[in-house]
Amino acid sequence: MSMTRLFTLLSLVLLNFTASSEVISPAPSPIENLPTQLRNLISKEMLSLQYAMTAVLPAYIAGDWKKVSDTALNMKHSYILREGLTEEQMKELESKLPASYLKLDQAFHYQASMLSHAADMKKVELVGFYYAELAHSCVACHTQFAQHRFPMLIPKQEYDLSH
Repeated sequence: MSMTRLFTLLSLVLLNFTASSEVISPAPSPIENLPTQLRNLISKEMLSLQYAMTAVLPAYIAGDWKKVSDTALNMKHSYILREGLTEEQMKELESKLPASYLKLDQAFHYQASMLSHAADMKKVELVGFYYAELAHSCVACHTQFAQHRFPMLIPKQEYDLSH
């Protein structure tokens, strides 16, 4: 996948979330209802993943497959959250986060694993594909669970053209 196609794909994904007109007020996110310490650990993990995502792109366009692979494996194994939790906090987190959040998280880590594998195989198009999939996972999760942090991702209502 060429860089132009990758950027076009990412742009279309983002435009899809911002192309409509009227903002819908979101319900409070389950993340907002977590205790401060848990929210802070989630934020720390998200910042780590953001840093990794920004490190992958220049490595990808330079053909630095080892850096892409290593960074993707770090994303796959990002356990800042788990390492910082007591057993009681882990149970609380699992009970308060919806299954859809856990499913998105699981998909993200799987995609990071596939990105690493594609880089190990030096499969240029698959590296681009899995990078785009990871970015899409970020946007999907932020749209559902972090609208309080990313209000530009709040879905907008379509105009009712029947009036």
